Amino acid sequence: MAWPILFAAVVAASSADTAAVPVEFPLWPQGAPGFETRRDEPVLAQDWWMRNIHNPTLTVYAPAKDKANGTAVVICPGGGHRNLGFNGEGRDPGLFLAEHGVTAFALKYRLFREEGSPYTFETHVRQDAERAMRLVRSRAGDWGLDPKRIGMLGFSAGGEVVALVAYTPGLGSPQAPDPIDRLSARPDFQMLVYPGPLGVPEKVLPGAPPLFMVVANDDECCSPPVFKLLQAYRAAGASVEAHMYARGDHAFNMGQRSKLVSIRSWPQRLIEWMTDSGLLGTR
Repeated sequence: MAWPILFAAVVAASSADTAAVPVEFPLWPQGAPGFETRRDEPVLAQDWWMRNIHNPTLTVYAPAKDKANGTAVVICPGGGHRNLGFNGEGRDPGLFLAEHGVTAFALKYRLFREEGSPYTFETHVRQDAERAMRLVRSRAGDWGLDPKRIGMLGFSAGGEVVALVAYTPGLGSPQAPDPIDRLSARPDFQMLVYPGPLGVPEKVLPGAPPLFMVVANDDECCSPPVFKLLQAYRAAGASVEAHMYARGDHAFNMGQRSKLVSIRSWPQRLIEWMTDSGLLGTR
């Protein structure tokens, strides 16, 4: 399907009186640069995981017209860069955010640790994350979004994807042939759920994107990155809120996989933070 038709479908969805059926579209109309010949390879999916992603996409979860508030979030699911846990960490948070008036875009990015992968974290995963942010920002007017309220949500390895663009200027190239690539890729805010350690900076600048984090204390993989980011943000005087639960382990997704009351209700902490940050008011 051609891009104009896809974008028209998204605009129509976001203008509907009820929440729309998700619409998926590629980051590049002809496929990822340098890998255009692989764009038609099918994604492999079973149970919770997806693999063999060669044509990265965004899936749009548009809120009902009477709920839309102009805020947008690009969601980066986890999966260790070998798999993509799209349903639990892409679709489910997308639907949740849409219920609260946020236009959510779940990203299917390329997996650099998948067996036989030709991709690298710093080059190709970064390319996907930057392009996703720029693409959403380029269509802010069409989708009724506030271009200063476009953030990112990352789970586990997806938090590492967010880190690729959150701590750099993210400025596009003014001379880029594609106007989309001339725009900033830096998120206006970020939300990290048990984020992985890749890309976490030693220090952050005072103007770093406001940050919300959730992790369990018994998550041996991903509680250390939260501590590190919390300390870096505090040292910089940047805005940060962190919730560490006593138990919960890893990959509790939107809480539904856990029997713990605290973990099952963590998404409400996210909504409270977004409300207090002025992200859920009307544009």
